[in-house]
Amino acid sequence: MDHFTLKRPHFFFTTAPLPCPYIPGRMERKIVTELNGPDAEDLHESLSRAGFRRSHSIAYTPACPGCNSCVPVRVVVDDFIPDKTMRRIIKTNQALNAKRMPARAQADHYRLFSRYQDSRHSGGDMALMGFYDYRSMVEDSPIDTYLIEFRQPDNQLVAVCLIDQLVDGLSAVYSYYDPDMPKASLGTFVVIWLIAEALRLDLPYVYLGYWISDSRKMAYKTRFQPLEAFGPGGWHPLIVG
Repeated sequence: MDHFTLKRPHFFFTTAPLPCPYIPGRMERKIVTELNGPDAEDLHESLSRAGFRRSHSIAYTPACPGCNSCVPVRVVVDDFIPDKTMRRIIKTNQALNAKRMPARAQADHYRLFSRYQDSRHSGGDMALMGFYDYRSMVEDSPIDTYLIEFRQPDNQLVAVCLIDQLVDGLSAVYSYYDPDMPKASLGTFVVIWLIAEALRLDLPYVYLGYWISDSRKMAYKTRFQPLEAFGPGGWHPLIVG
């Protein structure tokens, strides 16, 4: 982890055990800390490079006894080459318009978010989120956060991505898309777009959160090669064969 001078004491806490949302039959715990005050940006930068993720004003990392399945991963932008399937996805979505927007909740974004949750994650905690919960997820950030929305030429909203801006990359906090457009592979397209945007901004990495080998929901992340994983020795190439 990078070192920096804290302007005040900082504390880390461990959460109570809860059922794991990714691997049935397991329990999860997290180490969490609050991101606030004058050192919030510096703390977030250093923790992100140490495998932490952000939710609202909290940075967290899994700390599950007897389990290390959650692996932080990031795409090495300069060396990424889209494969044949990805090139087809790029062509399919070439008419979409991507627009950067402030991290402010909007009604049409929330409607798309709700449709996505009902279709892909029905029964999960996020599927129960009302508008004010959604607004908190989008707006409660103490660091540089923004939205990218994707619209068709007729202005139909099809995808949204919440992004944290880092010194060394872009961190995909959460993305969602139109569940009625499976042939467009919008989830994959959003990640490809983020990689291209990081390249345009001369940023070396796109942080994709946690990869879990036993979770089908997370399997897609290994398609974006070369991929690095964070472990006890720091960041290293993730080879999945």
